[in-house]
Amino acid sequence: MKSKVQEYLKKPIKIMSKKILIMVTLIGMMMLQSCTVQDSQPSNIVNNNTVIGEVFEVTRSFTPANNFSNLVAFPHTIYASDMILVYRLSGVSSGADIWKLLPETYYTSTGTLDFRYDFDFTKYDASIYMDGFDLATVSNNYRLNQVLRIVIIPANFSNKTSLQYDINDYSSVANYFKIDNSKVLKIN
Repeated sequence: MKSKVQEYLKKPIKIMSKKILIMVTLIGMMMLQSCTVQDSQPSNIVNNNTVIGEVFEVTRSFTPANNFSNLVAFPHTIYASDMILVYRLSGVSSGADIWKLLPETYYTSTGTLDFRYDFDFTKYDASIYMDGFDLATVSNNYRLNQVLRIVIIPANFSNKTSLQYDINDYSSVANYFKIDNSKVLKIN
């Protein structure tokens, strides 16, 4: 009789131990799933978490031979969530460079589109191109030897709703992201 009572008492313990084992397994799986692998620290983050933007400069011509388009390969892969801004050197005033943010559009005297500069990008490169009517007749001043700056905006700054810098003003962006214009990387 004693053995039947002992077996009866052991039965809930077996059920309980199975439930505890299942709960421990589930908790362990949840903990493992929450683990992540961190990427190495991006080159534009300094130890004190100050963000430094990256800038690449290229000189390109837009001609019928290249279909008025240029593909600029980045020297390294940027994060897929990063954003880029492209500026074109449009002139110099009192010794200071004048940079215009792309897209940049020019109209005829009648108000119709003459041509524009635009771009798209991936984490590997940027395609900078001209769009418009009869691009071959656009003045060489706008097509040949155009100096372009590509600014990498780190992901955590590209989605802010209240920007603390004016993206239309290259100097504002350069100041905010601590860009040293003497160290802009020129790429081919």
